Amino acid sequence: MKRRRLLNEEDRRLWLAVARTTAPMPGRALPPEEPAPLPAMAHALDLSTTTSRLVSDAGAPAPAEPRERLSKVPQDRLDRPVRRKLGKGRIEIEDRIDLHGKTEAVAHYALLNFLRSARQAGLRHVLVITGRGASLGSTGVLRRAFPHWIATEAFRGLVSGFDVAERTHGGEGAFYVRLRKG
Repeated sequence: MKRRRLLNEEDRRLWLAVARTTAPMPGRALPPEEPAPLPAMAHALDLSTTTSRLVSDAGAPAPAEPRERLSKVPQDRLDRPVRRKLGKGRIEIEDRIDLHGKTEAVAHYALLNFLRSARQAGLRHVLVITGRGASLGSTGVLRRAFPHWIATEAFRGLVSGFDVAERTHGGEGAFYVRLRKG
């Protein structure tokens, strides 16, 4: 079966312009407005810097807490109907972040910033891809750390629930996250 061709930027703008001139079918929503271009960043985040310097410069809390304090995994799971609808695509995943290849500290910092900006933008459901880990029979560092991060004070005000994603969205290597209303 032939793969569908993705629209380039010009074709996508043209399609959105045409789509705005039509009326949606009953029960259907209009396509989303074209997002405004992001303002240029004053400086780019250099991931090659040392982790301790990166975290201390940003003023973010250090993710490495003693494992004794993090032993209890939170049970704030998504409701079964919400999880099922996310898995089947009836509730839209509004944004996603892929943490593959990042160290634990950098991934923690990136996830916290991502969830803050997503909540500020009014998003409710996002996908966090942690990866399953490279070795057979064990889970990855980020996948194991994710539930513990969500239990920390920095994340509790942002996240109302999470659960493992369906296979089509990354399975054991990804999580659905429901953000609190802001």
